Amino acid sequence: MRHRTVADLMTPEAVVVQRGTPFKEIARLLDEYDITAVPVLDEDEQPVGVVSEADLLRRQIAKLGATTAEAIMTSPAVVARPEWSVVEAARTMEKKKVKRLPVVDDSGRLIGVISRSDLVQLFLRRDRAIQEEVLEEVLTRTLGVSPSAVTVEVSDGHVTLTGTLERKSLVPIAVRLCESVDGVVEVIDRLSSLRDDTVTPRQETPE
Repeated sequence: MRHRTVADLMTPEAVVVQRGTPFKEIARLLDEYDITAVPVLDEDEQPVGVVSEADLLRRQIAKLGATTAEAIMTSPAVVARPEWSVVEAARTMEKKKVKRLPVVDDSGRLIGVISRSDLVQLFLRRDRAIQEEVLEEVLTRTLGVSPSAVTVEVSDGHVTLTGTLERKSLVPIAVRLCESVDGVVEVIDRLSSLRDDTVTPRQETPE
């Protein structure tokens, strides 16, 4: 199974500003492009900070007047790498309390931006695509289960597994693998098994 990465979901054409971009120009860009923050780039196109709506509001409330991106920005910039999983990006956003992450390449240059709204796209994945991945990648290719042994139903990202597996130990494995499929919200387990291989045979005590 191949999980989508930051590179798959990021917006490559990022709206950016320079250190000297004025307050009013930053506010105009946020409004025009309906975004919550912009990366601030240096001469080498590397992010040195981020200016968010919150940064602008704090500046305005403090009555410090118009100034530049360099004076307003939050620095250093919290960035993501294109090879990151979407889970890693989401956890970084949550930990750092940000809604957008500049994405940089090996040299530190900006190549895109990923936002919370980009990550939400995973959960808008079509049910049919989820069903096909569960059947083909999880059950058939990974676990070696016959397609006729398990019925997979998907509704709004909720996956229901119904059928019979050869061994009981495969049931929790199948559920965990399905939960890791992009776009899955919940897995409902209605699986049974032909053989319980989770019980250790009782040994006879010699008399």
